[in-house]
Amino acid sequence: MSRPIALVTGPTSGIGLSFARRLAASGHDLVLVARDRARLERLGSELASLHGTTVEVIVADLGDRQQLAAVEGRLADPGRPVDLLVNNAGYGLQGSFLDHSVEDEQRLLDVLVTAVLRLMHAALGPMVQRGSGTIVNVSSVVGYLPRGSYSAAKGYVTSLSEWADLTYRHRGVHVMALLPGFTRTEFHDRMGVRPGFGPRWLWLDADRVVADALSDLAKGRRLSVPSRRYRVLAAVAEHTPTAVQARVQGPRRR
Repeated sequence: MSRPIALVTGPTSGIGLSFARRLAASGHDLVLVARDRARLERLGSELASLHGTTVEVIVADLGDRQQLAAVEGRLADPGRPVDLLVNNAGYGLQGSFLDHSVEDEQRLLDVLVTAVLRLMHAALGPMVQRGSGTIVNVSSVVGYLPRGSYSAAKGYVTSLSEWADLTYRHRGVHVMALLPGFTRTEFHDRMGVRPGFGPRWLWLDADRVVADALSDLAKGRRLSVPSRRYRVLAAVAEHTPTAVQARVQGPRRR
């Protein structure tokens, strides 16, 4: 019997790396997508050695439309069907909205929104035609908060995921949004945010986030919010008026 294939974007660190390792351990072959060929190939060798995983590497910057198209083409290839898409790649901008050029803000949306939209569209067609498939879009609980373009992008991803699951579940495709909070990864290092920023209880472990996500996926859930504390925070944020949220939040992007 052939092994299921999972395509994971942003798998070289953090949540994406945890997804790649757990999926390889559970019997998936992998298509790994990131910008850094050396790190992709090291990870591929590690997973092949540990689990006998067949790993395909695609070097692509998802903010570049031509490079993104190569990943779309792989997802749409009927001869090599992808059973699970994990849209994980992303980054953030530190500082004020007006401190950045509009081109920087546009690139952020290209990676966080456009890439997710296009890759999901490319995957959904073949999955619906086969009557099976799964998509996990890594969003964030910050999508429930008014915190600039990053939170707006994550709010879009959550809403799109919920709509897609409601629309295509009866045709065999399960779409789930994963909404972690602060997680110990390279994400915040790249933004220049010091490790452990904020209360310690807010920080999650990437392996725990992915374990919770895969558990929720197996249960058929549409949204996965890892840890009880973030489920409480997300529920409060979702039902609190944005004007109130804006007054009680700490520093945010202006």
